[in-house]
Amino acid sequence: MNFDSSAFMAQFEGLELDNIGQWPKAARIVLSIFLVVLVSSLGYVLMISDQIKQLERVTAQEITFKQEYQAKYHVAANLEIFEQQMIEAEALFAKQLKSLPESHETPGLLDDITFVGTTTGLDFVKLNWQPEIEQEIYVELPIDIEVLGSYHQFGEFVSRIAGLPRIVTLHNFDIHMKNQASGYLKLKLQAKTYRYREADK
Repeated sequence: MNFDSSAFMAQFEGLELDNIGQWPKAARIVLSIFLVVLVSSLGYVLMISDQIKQLERVTAQEITFKQEYQAKYHVAANLEIFEQQMIEAEALFAKQLKSLPESHETPGLLDDITFVGTTTGLDFVKLNWQPEIEQEIYVELPIDIEVLGSYHQFGEFVSRIAGLPRIVTLHNFDIHMKNQASGYLKLKLQAKTYRYREADK
């Protein structure tokens, strides 16, 4: 059976939209297919594409919710461990706070430094408080120190300062010869202690 393309195309000649009911069968089938494709495309664009985008958003939210759930489940499953760690951290923090001098204790720190220096054989040239330096959660209390002595005495002095019950850090070391005849050395440094800012409030 041979397909006569010229006869097939002849069915589409002289067609008018006002008289669709009288069109040849082939022409009506082609028009029906075209209308189905057109309606399907419009339906997809107007309805289904929005639903697909919404589905993608919901899927992304589901992944986020799963991750949040897993994180919260991990916390809940280990709640007792976290609570114990929190108690230990608070105890450690309280212990460290006790190592910071309170306002009424800072003058006594100068006495402690003076005692440590004199018992190691040092001569004090300078021992003065400097202006306080406020940080976010604590206040620095710097002390300028100048002493005369030997290397050995300086080492013992620094070691004993580190052993004080209150937190004291040492900075800006400068050692030079005071007098060659006497063999004395001069040590300049800055000691810093700290005060918790909440204690001021």
